[in-house]
Order: sequence, then structure tokens, then C-alpha cells
Amino acid sequence: MRQRFEIGSHGSINVVTVGGGTGLSTVLFGLKDFVRAPNRALSIAQLSAIVAVTDDGGSSGRLRTEFKMLPPGDVRNCIVALSEDSLLLSRLFRYRFTGEGGLSGHSFGNIFLAALTEMTGDFAEAVRLSSGVLASKGHIYPATNANVHLVAELDNGTVVEGETKISQVGEKLKRLYLDPETCVPLPEAISAIESADIITIGPGSLYTSLLPPLLVPGLADAIGNSGAVKVFVNNLMTQPGETTGLSAVDHLQELRQYAQNIRFDHVIINDQPISAGQRERYSAEGSEQIGLDEGESISQAYGANVVYANLLEGGEMVRHDSKKLAEAILSCINFAQTAS
Repeated sequence: MRQRFEIGSHGSINVVTVGGGTGLSTVLFGLKDFVRAPNRALSIAQLSAIVAVTDDGGSSGRLRTEFKMLPPGDVRNCIVALSEDSLLLSRLFRYRFTGEGGLSGHSFGNIFLAALTEMTGDFAEAVRLSSGVLASKGHIYPATNANVHLVAELDNGTVVEGETKISQVGEKLKRLYLDPETCVPLPEAISAIESADIITIGPGSLYTSLLPPLLVPGLADAIGNSGAVKVFVNNLMTQPGETTGLSAVDHLQELRQYAQNIRFDHVIINDQPISAGQRERYSAEGSEQIGLDEGESISQAYGANVVYANLLEGGEMVRHDSKKLAEAILSCINFAQTAS
């Protein structure tokens, strides 16, 4: 029987989210309304994000090459997602320079983080200070403070370096790893995991947003050893060139390959079909909807409770609705309490 969600718990909890790209910022944007919210049945005492730091494209890639720093883009998106939207600084952080000069294509937030990194000599400290300036309603931790790069070995033996290239290979990956592999997670990130009541992974690009943080030695094991409720948020669509042809079950199988100690208690699946127009448009790009009819397979293969909800945002693009997603995530606490 399909079990749909309902928030019925009371109290205050700690939440940790893991990932990168727009998926992580979408989750944070929805969850921030529950942070220290006395009018909510369930309030978040501490919200933390552990963010992938392997991006090498666009503004982030340019700054990374020029200043030998970690890529600021995903972190910037998380800072903005957790800030008050009405703040001028929040809007400023989202501003992207136009024109044809050296600043063209850079966002102000990326430049700001680059400047703070040079001043402090520490990217993680620059992130902390930036979060304070924007009054972010949570803590943001780079998965590692080391200048790591994502590397993939294909089945044919070819080695592909860089997140941007890996997202476009369109072939099965034999192995995904970080260079250097000896990087370590931030102690603050591990502490947040150890004190978490819920830990979420996803949504996001499987190989370039979800797996990179888990490849940092010790981070996946910390999640696996945590007593927190562990939640995987299924993607809505496959991603051309990266996850073409992969089902929701395939996504979980790949995660298990790289993070064997993590056992998900709940898997959140959107149960609303996209429109015919969206299906046609995305199909032309090589993308298809996943997860709709996979709940039973997921439950049988992984022993996880499947949480169904209509998670679609209105509009032409297929996107998660941040508010609906936050409610579905927090409902997992209610499931856990009922089971215990």
C-alpha cells in the first residue's frame, strides 16, 4: 500500500543535508522556514549543509583556475538559499556580471567568496563569514577543504578528469574517485553528522553532485554510523549524458557501491506524472521521468520505506517544489517515531 506523508511530530531536531548543485539549494530553501520556528509542529534547531566542491565549470571553474581555490558556486547557492530573500545582500550575491570584460559571467557572490578566501587563507572560514554577513539560517560546510578534482575511469579504460567532462561522457563509469584521494572532511561536518536527527542525500546529479561528498574519506562512514534517520530524495528526471537510462533503483545501487555503510530508512518519490508537453520536450533532450512505478522495487531491494508525494513545482520546467519537499523530508521523523 502506498504510504503518503503527514507531519504530526512535535519538537526540535537537527537536520544535515548532503549534495550539491541546484538540488541541495532547493532542499535548503524549503527547510529554512522550519529553522527555529516556534509556530511549527516540528522545528529545526540546527540545519547544516555538506556541499560538493568539485565543480570546474563556468564562473567557479575560472576562479578555481585563477586563484587555486575551491569552487564557490554551489556554496554560494546554499548561502543564498538559507538567507532572507528580502535582503539586498542576498540579491547582490545572485547578481551576475554581463558585458565582455573579465568580470563577464562571474556572480558577485563568487567574487565575494574568492576575496574572503584570499584574505583569510581558508575557504571554509570564508564560507562561514559569508553566511554570517547574509544572516543564513544554517551552517554550510564544504565536504573537504582540500582542492580536490573529480576523476572517472570508464569501462574501456579511458580516464576522464573534471566534473564538467564527466557529466557529458554518456558512458558507464567503472570507477569514480577524487584526486587527491587523501583529502579529509571538515571536523565540523563530522560533528554535524554525529548530532543529526535526519540526514538527507539528494536530489541532484548522481555522479557530479551526490557522490563527490561521499567520496571524501570518512564522510560516508560517519553518515552510516550515525543514529540519524537517513533519507534519499529521488531525482525527478534522468540527466542526459550522466544518468541516461538509469532508473531510481540504479541511482540507489550506484550510491551503495560507493557508500556501502549507508542504509536509507526512507526514499522520497514524486508520484505526480509530468505533463505531456513536458514529457515531449524533455524526451527530445534525452531525459525521462523516473521513480513513478519503482516504489515496490526500491522497498524490496533496499528495505526502505517509500514516501510518496506530489513534489512538482508549477511551470514549464520539471523542478522539485522546495516547500513540498521540505514537508516530505520532515515527515520521515513522524514515520520513525511511529515505527519505534
